[in-house]
Amino acid sequence: MELLLGLTGGKRGLLALLLILGALLHLLLALAGGAEAWGHHGAVGGAVGVPERRYRDLAAGRMASVRSSFGAAAAASARRGLATASASRVYHVTDYGADPTGATDATAAIKKAIADAFSLPSNATMTGGIPDLGGAEVHLDGGTYLVNGPLTLPASGGGNFKIHSGSLRASAEFPTDRYLIELSAGSSSGYHYEFVTLRDLMLDCSYRGGGVTVVDSLRTSIDNLYVTHFGTDGIAVRGGHETYIRNTFLGQHMTAGTDPGERSFTGTGIRLDGNDNSVSDVVVFSAGTGIMVTGGANTISGVHCYNKAAGFGGTGIYLKVPGLTQTWLTNCYMDYTSIVAEDPVLLHVSGSFFLGDANVVLKAVNGVARGVQITGNLFNGRGKGVDIVQLDGAFKTVEQVYVQQNSAMGMNVKATAARGSVDGNGTSWTVDFASVLLFPDRIGHVQYSLVSGDEFPGHTLRNVSGNQVVVATDKAVSATVHVLVDQNSN
Repeated sequence: MELLLGLTGGKRGLLALLLILGALLHLLLALAGGAEAWGHHGAVGGAVGVPERRYRDLAAGRMASVRSSFGAAAAASARRGLATASASRVYHVTDYGADPTGATDATAAIKKAIADAFSLPSNATMTGGIPDLGGAEVHLDGGTYLVNGPLTLPASGGGNFKIHSGSLRASAEFPTDRYLIELSAGSSSGYHYEFVTLRDLMLDCSYRGGGVTVVDSLRTSIDNLYVTHFGTDGIAVRGGHETYIRNTFLGQHMTAGTDPGERSFTGTGIRLDGNDNSVSDVVVFSAGTGIMVTGGANTISGVHCYNKAAGFGGTGIYLKVPGLTQTWLTNCYMDYTSIVAEDPVLLHVSGSFFLGDANVVLKAVNGVARGVQITGNLFNGRGKGVDIVQLDGAFKTVEQVYVQQNSAMGMNVKATAARGSVDGNGTSWTVDFASVLLFPDRIGHVQYSLVSGDEFPGHTLRNVSGNQVVVATDKAVSATVHVLVDQNSN
């Protein structure tokens, strides 16, 4: 039994089968011996009679057959066990001596498991010659592992690989400028890793560094992670192509809101310094900045940010890509923390909910706003006069900016299109849109109608400066003027 307990699952099952077969063989031998003794005792004068000899020969033949069949079965089972063991691409870190209780450093053991997983099963390759690792898995077996240094992947590169199912915790010796898991091959250019999956992991950074960094990797999947106590970034992506971050929770501090230390929150939940990435169904529950985007062409959806509130100097989603934002942001929940976009060019924000005076801030760097759509969102404020869309600085170039069809309570509605009416008796009618229109003193298109009963005065559009529309008549009449304005000229 001690021998069985010391073996892995496949070898333990093979040995158990061999022991059972041996026990059956011993039983049959004992039965054969009994048959032979019975034949001698039944003989007349000590001689073996013909019937007794027939029984003995029959038993011996059966034993030979049993020995042959048992031997063949055992050999086949052994071959199957060896084939299964050699074909397996699952590397259990506990088999390498990693302590699953988190009491001792497991860095070397886990890195050895990773190195073995990167042994090549064939000459197959992926994009750009990246070695195909055949679906190799580093399995953390549901344990908690203490690490003194980052878990790095071999610089030779590889693809079709997974690390999953366990917890990692940074030790007091962990460097403050590194990440618990690093997909980085150094300074060489090009893709090094493809189709790498990090799944079902809890990463406790112990305020020493970050959780995961993905550098120059292709089609990486980060799914169902809980990253906490980071000092820098929870997840950082630099370069590469198509990193997907899904179903993940990130928080510098473990809290569920209204934390008394919220003013001191630092760090960034997710940093995207690259193109063509996706963040979906993610919660950032404490950090200075929820998501920092410094690369274009990224999509963000289903994100709930309640990190440091905007009133305390925090930002929910910061789009720091002035001049070519190319970001699609939908179905998010901005909880007391805002979206900030520098010089937004090709930005879409829709279907999102903003709570507690959270809003969208367009920040001028070179004063360019082009191809912006902020539509179909809901805003709920605290009656403090906060605009749902706010300008930070002056914009000199404004083209195809559409802020419309948003609804708000307790906040000021801002838009790039508006309508209004005014009644009067005289020769001049003024409709003031300054409190509604987003950009100051910019009206690109006007439509108006004058309703004056039986009168038919001559009328004209006199002025549109200061976001005011002035309509004049050639004689005094009692009339109503209806006006529709748009800050875009097309």
